[in-house]
Amino acid sequence: MTKSIVIVGGGTAGWMTAAYLKVTFRDSLSITLVESANVPTIGVGEATFSTVRRYFQHLGLDEREWMPECDATYKLAIRFEDWRADGHYFYHPFERPRVVEGFSLADWWLHARPSDRFDQDTAVLAALCDNLRSPRYLDGTMLERDFVVPDEDRLSRAGFEGDTQFPYAFHFDAAKLAGYLTEFGVRRGVQHVLDDVVEVVHGDRGAIDGIRTREHGIISGDLFIDCTGFKALLLNKALGVPFQSYQQYLPNDSAVALRVPTDMATNGIRPCTTATARDAGWIWTIPLYRRIGTGYVYSSEYCGPDEAEQSLRRFVGARAEGLEANHIRMRIGRSESSWVKNCVAIGLSSGFVEPLESTGIFFIQNAIEQLVKHFPSGEDDDLLREAYNQQVAHVMDGVRDFLVLHYYAAARQDNQYWKDAKTRPLPDSLAERIELWKAKLPDESTVFPYFHGFEPYSYAVMLLGLGGLPVRPLPALANLDASAARREFELVREQGQILVDRLPSQYEYFAHLRDPGSDAATHPALVR
Repeated sequence: MTKSIVIVGGGTAGWMTAAYLKVTFRDSLSITLVESANVPTIGVGEATFSTVRRYFQHLGLDEREWMPECDATYKLAIRFEDWRADGHYFYHPFERPRVVEGFSLADWWLHARPSDRFDQDTAVLAALCDNLRSPRYLDGTMLERDFVVPDEDRLSRAGFEGDTQFPYAFHFDAAKLAGYLTEFGVRRGVQHVLDDVVEVVHGDRGAIDGIRTREHGIISGDLFIDCTGFKALLLNKALGVPFQSYQQYLPNDSAVALRVPTDMATNGIRPCTTATARDAGWIWTIPLYRRIGTGYVYSSEYCGPDEAEQSLRRFVGARAEGLEANHIRMRIGRSESSWVKNCVAIGLSSGFVEPLESTGIFFIQNAIEQLVKHFPSGEDDDLLREAYNQQVAHVMDGVRDFLVLHYYAAARQDNQYWKDAKTRPLPDSLAERIELWKAKLPDESTVFPYFHGFEPYSYAVMLLGLGGLPVRPLPALANLDASAARREFELVREQGQILVDRLPSQYEYFAHLRDPGSDAATHPALVR
């Protein structure tokens, strides 16, 4: 039986894994986490998407407690700037389009085009992002999901509900979250060893018997979890598992990041991650409570590190002066198998795609949840390993395809980088789907067929927002009465304005959360 787990590597991946497994299995398993005090974590600020709430719920953590400790803020969407043309932006929100007369409001928009902003016409969250609003009132109440339709005996429901969709995710300081989870895990019995691994000890059948540390000797276990980042010390180096690169599809292989102190009381906190297209990639902007995390993700084929850093500093402006830049070389792709013998890789050691859709934490969360579902007995686990590896591979391959679409479908073609994005090879399955999407927006039968975190509406959002592919409206809608759809477009705008008027700003909400006696508490209209 599997009774002892050794996690090698800390950071977000290691401590998310340790905390989750300890809460799940309690004292039936011994969990030891070994991390070096000399290896810094890569995380410079993290964005997530909405399924992450399940992780914190499983741990029993209250947002009002952990978010202030990690400088966390809410994320309602991703804002894509300059991907179509300079000055143009659109949102990919955590909100499904509503359904009218059996058709998605996105299909009705393509048919009727009530304005040139499909996101504002189909999602109330676009208005909240434009106006820097929090998804919660000062008393913690969530924004409305249901709205009474005037003069009609029915409700109009915003498209965020159910287990897989929620109106927000989180931004947080990755290092602070790792520290918070360290304390959480240790209090519950995770054994924390600060030491350097100097050797991986193999058994007779090639499995891992233990790890030899510099000061604590050999640490043995039944199951070893590799959270050593891009080094993949156990899975790739010790066990020799091959790595499958996505580089031919996604050429961005480098990043440079800055931590930018910002006066959020003056500037406000935008409730979304921003991805701004640039000459050799794109720049992320992640607003935390006290600072901005920002970085330039680029392809070294088109841009060198010094040029990238200078581009990022120009983008940030005067606030970048004197800040230390963190240069990162990314390994884009996945291990051929993430679970081999008695070793499971979670996080960067398993695989990674560029952070364009904030999938790094999602990959970690999915791997942990799947490990619990496929947890080994220690004998005859081949079928469990096979099923686990297949699920993890599908998730990463599906995200890969979704990100490739971002570049292929972007209208921007002002330099060689963006021109080449239209001529790079496409995964075979994606190439077939793109041809179909030109005639019909994606639906559940035409997107990547396995779970990968993204629903059909996300693909439709990108096609409509990026503007680089011709997409035709459904012919059937020309034969239907569009009055209900027109009214729903009006309702989305009206309901968005109602929420903008009622909800506090992000800064007001988090300032009040930290200090209920602050000025934010004096705004009675913001308390339900």
